[in-house]
Amino acid sequence: MVKSRHIGVIIPALNEEASLGHVLADLPSGLAEVIVADNGSSDGTVGVACQGGARVVEATRLGYGSACLAGIAALSEKVDIVVFLDADYSDHPNELLRVVKPIVEGRADLVIGSRVLGDAQPGSLLPQQRFGNWLATRLIRLLFGHRYSDLGPFRAVSRSALQRLAMHDPTYGWTVEMQIRALQEGLAVTEVPVSYRRRIGRSKIAGTVKGTLGAGFKILATVFLLRLRGGAPLVQEPLSDQS
Repeated sequence: MVKSRHIGVIIPALNEEASLGHVLADLPSGLAEVIVADNGSSDGTVGVACQGGARVVEATRLGYGSACLAGIAALSEKVDIVVFLDADYSDHPNELLRVVKPIVEGRADLVIGSRVLGDAQPGSLLPQQRFGNWLATRLIRLLFGHRYSDLGPFRAVSRSALQRLAMHDPTYGWTVEMQIRALQEGLAVTEVPVSYRRRIGRSKIAGTVKGTLGAGFKILATVFLLRLRGGAPLVQEPLSDQS
Protein backbone atom coordinates (compact mmCIF):
# COMPACT_ATOMS: atom_id res chain seq x y z
CA MET A 1 0.00 0.00 0.00
CA VAL A 2 2.84 2.42 0.78
CA LYS A 3 4.29 2.04 -2.71
CA SER A 4 1.00 3.08 -4.30
CA ARG A 5 1.16 6.52 -2.66
CA HIS A 6 3.90 8.99 -1.78
CA ILE A 7 3.84 9.21 2.01
CA GLY A 8 5.87 11.77 3.90
CA VAL A 9 6.40 11.59 7.66
CA ILE A 10 7.00 14.63 9.86
CA ILE A 11 8.40 14.09 13.35
CA PRO A 12 8.65 17.20 15.57
CA ALA A 13 11.53 16.78 18.00
CA LEU A 14 13.05 18.59 20.95
CA ASN A 15 15.83 16.81 22.85
CA GLU A 16 14.67 13.30 21.94
CA GLU A 17 18.10 11.69 21.49
CA ALA A 18 17.15 8.64 23.56
CA SER A 19 13.93 7.83 21.72
CA LEU A 20 14.15 9.10 18.15
CA GLY A 21 16.26 6.22 16.89
CA HIS A 22 13.58 3.74 17.94
CA VAL A 23 10.92 5.76 16.14
CA LEU A 24 12.89 5.87 12.89
CA ALA A 25 13.78 2.17 13.07
CA ASP A 26 10.12 1.14 13.46
CA LEU A 27 8.78 3.09 10.49
CA PRO A 28 7.70 0.91 7.55
CA SER A 29 9.84 0.84 4.43
CA GLY A 30 8.85 2.48 1.16
CA LEU A 31 8.10 5.95 2.50
CA ALA A 32 8.71 8.88 0.17
CA GLU A 33 10.56 10.84 2.86
CA VAL A 34 10.98 11.22 6.60
CA ILE A 35 11.54 14.68 8.07
CA VAL A 36 12.64 15.39 11.62
CA ALA A 37 11.68 18.98 12.45
CA ASP A 38 14.16 19.93 15.13
CA ASN A 39 12.87 22.53 17.56
CA GLY A 40 16.21 23.67 18.96
CA SER A 41 17.55 20.46 20.51
CA SER A 42 20.66 20.79 22.66
CA ASP A 43 21.42 17.05 22.79
CA GLY A 44 22.24 14.57 20.02
CA THR A 45 18.79 14.54 18.41
CA VAL A 46 20.02 15.89 15.08
CA GLY A 47 22.80 13.30 14.86
CA VAL A 48 20.40 10.46 15.65
CA ALA A 49 18.01 11.73 12.96
CA CYS A 50 20.75 11.79 10.33
CA GLN A 51 22.00 8.34 11.32
CA GLY A 52 18.45 7.04 11.02
CA GLY A 53 18.10 8.28 7.45
CA ALA A 54 15.80 11.23 8.14
CA ARG A 55 16.13 14.70 6.69
CA VAL A 56 16.50 17.35 9.36
CA VAL A 57 14.90 20.77 9.08
CA GLU A 58 15.21 23.50 11.68
CA ALA A 59 12.20 25.10 13.33
CA THR A 60 13.58 28.44 14.49
CA ARG A 61 10.53 29.30 16.61
CA LEU A 62 9.95 27.19 19.70
CA GLY A 63 6.66 25.28 19.71
CA TYR A 64 5.10 22.00 18.58
CA GLY A 65 3.08 23.65 15.84
CA SER A 66 6.11 25.62 14.69
CA ALA A 67 8.03 22.37 14.20
CA CYS A 68 5.13 20.85 12.25
CA LEU A 69 4.91 23.92 10.04
CA ALA A 70 8.65 23.77 9.33
CA GLY A 71 8.27 20.14 8.33
CA ILE A 72 5.37 20.93 6.01
CA ALA A 73 7.33 23.72 4.33
CA ALA A 74 10.16 21.27 3.62
CA LEU A 75 8.04 18.49 2.09
CA SER A 76 8.92 17.49 -1.45
CA GLU A 77 6.28 18.07 -4.11
CA LYS A 78 5.78 14.35 -4.71
CA VAL A 79 4.36 13.70 -1.23
CA ASP A 80 0.57 13.30 -1.34
CA ILE A 81 -0.11 11.93 2.17
CA VAL A 82 1.45 13.50 5.26
CA VAL A 83 1.81 11.62 8.55
CA PHE A 84 2.61 13.28 11.88
CA LEU A 85 3.88 11.37 14.92
CA ASP A 86 5.87 12.15 18.03
CA ALA A 87 9.58 11.57 18.57
CA ASP A 88 9.27 10.22 22.13
CA TYR A 89 8.36 6.65 21.07
CA SER A 90 4.95 6.79 22.71
CA ASP A 91 3.31 6.21 19.32
CA HIS A 92 3.82 2.91 17.49
CA PRO A 93 5.35 3.83 14.10
CA ASN A 94 4.73 0.33 12.75
CA GLU A 95 0.99 1.13 12.81
CA LEU A 96 1.43 3.81 10.15
CA LEU A 97 -0.25 1.70 7.46
CA ARG A 98 -3.36 1.45 9.64
CA VAL A 99 -3.48 5.23 9.99
CA VAL A 100 -3.09 6.01 6.28
CA LYS A 101 -5.38 3.22 5.03
CA PRO A 102 -8.64 5.25 4.97
CA ILE A 103 -6.93 7.96 2.88
CA VAL A 104 -5.36 5.45 0.48
CA GLU A 105 -8.77 3.85 0.00
CA GLY A 106 -10.42 7.23 -0.65
CA ARG A 107 -12.61 7.11 2.46
CA ALA A 108 -11.11 10.01 4.40
CA ASP A 109 -9.09 13.20 4.06
CA LEU A 110 -7.91 13.28 7.69
CA VAL A 111 -7.33 10.30 9.98
CA ILE A 112 -6.74 10.64 13.72
CA GLY A 113 -5.00 7.80 15.52
CA SER A 114 -7.14 7.39 18.62
CA ARG A 115 -5.42 6.25 21.79
CA VAL A 116 -8.82 6.13 23.50
CA LEU A 117 -10.21 3.62 21.00
CA GLY A 118 -6.94 1.68 20.88
CA ASP A 119 -4.60 0.04 23.36
CA ALA A 120 -3.05 2.59 25.72
CA GLN A 121 -0.49 1.16 28.11
CA PRO A 122 -1.33 1.84 31.78
CA GLY A 123 0.34 5.08 32.81
CA SER A 124 0.97 6.25 29.25
CA LEU A 125 -1.78 8.87 29.49
CA LEU A 126 -1.57 10.89 32.68
CA PRO A 127 -4.79 11.90 34.48
CA GLN A 128 -4.45 15.52 33.38
CA GLN A 129 -4.06 14.37 29.77
CA ARG A 130 -7.17 12.21 29.96
CA PHE A 131 -9.23 14.99 31.50
CA GLY A 132 -8.01 17.64 29.06
CA ASN A 133 -8.64 15.33 26.13
CA TRP A 134 -12.15 14.53 27.39
CA LEU A 135 -13.00 18.20 27.91
CA ALA A 136 -11.70 19.35 24.52
CA THR A 137 -13.48 16.60 22.57
CA ARG A 138 -16.74 17.29 24.40
CA LEU A 139 -16.50 20.97 23.53
CA ILE A 140 -15.89 20.11 19.89
CA ARG A 141 -18.98 17.90 19.91
CA LEU A 142 -21.05 20.67 21.51
CA LEU A 143 -19.82 23.51 19.29
CA PHE A 144 -19.15 21.73 16.01
CA GLY A 145 -21.41 18.67 16.11
CA HIS A 146 -18.72 16.02 15.64
CA ARG A 147 -17.72 13.29 18.08
CA TYR A 148 -13.95 12.91 18.28
CA SER A 149 -12.54 10.56 20.91
CA ASP A 150 -9.00 11.90 20.98
CA LEU A 151 -6.60 14.69 20.02
CA GLY A 152 -3.82 12.17 19.47
CA PRO A 153 -0.62 13.31 17.73
CA PHE A 154 -0.40 10.26 15.41
CA ARG A 155 -2.40 11.33 12.37
CA ALA A 156 -2.45 11.38 8.59
CA VAL A 157 -3.85 13.90 6.15
CA SER A 158 -3.90 14.13 2.38
CA ARG A 159 -1.67 16.83 0.95
CA SER A 160 -4.57 18.55 -0.77
CA ALA A 161 -6.59 18.59 2.46
CA LEU A 162 -3.63 19.93 4.41
CA GLN A 163 -3.39 22.86 2.02
CA ARG A 164 -7.07 23.64 2.56
CA LEU A 165 -6.65 23.63 6.34
CA ALA A 166 -4.22 26.58 6.20
CA MET A 167 -2.65 25.58 9.51
CA HIS A 168 -0.87 28.28 11.47
CA ASP A 169 -0.90 27.60 15.23
CA PRO A 170 2.74 27.45 16.39
CA THR A 171 2.22 25.90 19.83
CA TYR A 172 -0.08 23.55 21.74
CA GLY A 173 -3.21 24.34 19.72
CA TRP A 174 -1.93 22.55 16.62
CA THR A 175 -3.79 19.24 16.95
CA VAL A 176 -7.16 20.70 17.88
CA GLU A 177 -6.83 23.39 15.20
CA MET A 178 -6.37 20.70 12.55
CA GLN A 179 -9.39 18.71 13.71
CA ILE A 180 -11.72 21.69 13.89
CA ARG A 181 -10.53 23.23 10.64
CA ALA A 182 -11.23 19.88 8.94
CA LEU A 183 -14.85 20.10 10.10
CA GLN A 184 -15.14 23.71 8.99
CA GLU A 185 -13.81 22.78 5.56
CA GLY A 186 -16.22 19.86 5.24
CA LEU A 187 -13.46 17.28 4.94
CA ALA A 188 -14.05 13.57 5.50
CA VAL A 189 -12.56 12.72 8.88
CA THR A 190 -12.26 9.43 10.71
CA GLU A 191 -10.44 7.83 13.61
CA VAL A 192 -8.61 4.52 13.81
CA PRO A 193 -7.50 2.81 17.03
CA VAL A 194 -3.77 3.00 17.71
CA SER A 195 -1.53 1.72 20.47
CA TYR A 196 0.19 4.04 22.93
CA ARG A 197 2.96 3.44 25.45
CA ARG A 198 4.85 5.32 28.11
CA ARG A 199 7.17 7.76 26.44
CA ILE A 200 10.94 7.62 26.78
CA GLY A 201 11.98 10.50 28.99
CA ARG A 202 9.88 13.13 30.74
CA SER A 203 7.07 14.90 28.92
CA LYS A 204 7.78 18.59 28.33
CA ILE A 205 4.05 19.33 28.55
CA ALA A 206 2.18 16.83 30.73
CA GLY A 207 5.25 16.26 32.88
CA THR A 208 5.25 19.81 34.28
CA VAL A 209 2.61 22.00 35.91
CA LYS A 210 3.50 24.94 33.66
CA GLY A 211 3.31 22.82 30.53
CA THR A 212 0.01 21.22 31.55
CA LEU A 213 -1.66 24.54 32.33
CA GLY A 214 -0.25 26.24 29.24
CA ALA A 215 -1.34 23.45 26.92
CA GLY A 216 -4.79 23.21 28.48
CA PHE A 217 -5.43 26.92 28.19
CA LYS A 218 -4.22 27.10 24.60
CA ILE A 219 -6.27 24.12 23.47
CA LEU A 220 -9.49 25.43 25.01
CA ALA A 221 -8.84 28.95 23.71
CA THR A 222 -8.27 27.56 20.22
CA VAL A 223 -11.59 25.70 20.30
CA PHE A 224 -13.54 28.84 21.18
CA LEU A 225 -11.64 31.14 18.82
CA LEU A 226 -12.19 28.83 15.87
CA ARG A 227 -15.89 28.66 16.69
CA LEU A 228 -16.09 32.46 16.68
CA ARG A 229 -14.10 32.83 13.48
CA GLY A 230 -15.56 29.88 11.59
CA GLY A 231 -18.92 29.16 10.08
CA ALA A 232 -21.90 27.29 11.48
CA PRO A 233 -21.35 23.99 13.28
CA LEU A 234 -21.10 21.01 10.99
CA VAL A 235 -23.45 18.36 12.37
CA GLN A 236 -22.49 14.93 11.15
CA GLU A 237 -21.98 11.40 12.39
CA PRO A 238 -18.29 10.53 12.59
CA LEU A 239 -16.87 7.83 10.39
CA SER A 240 -15.35 4.91 12.22
CA ASP A 241 -12.61 2.55 11.15
CA GLN A 242 -11.71 -0.36 13.38
CA SER A 243 -9.57 -2.15 10.81
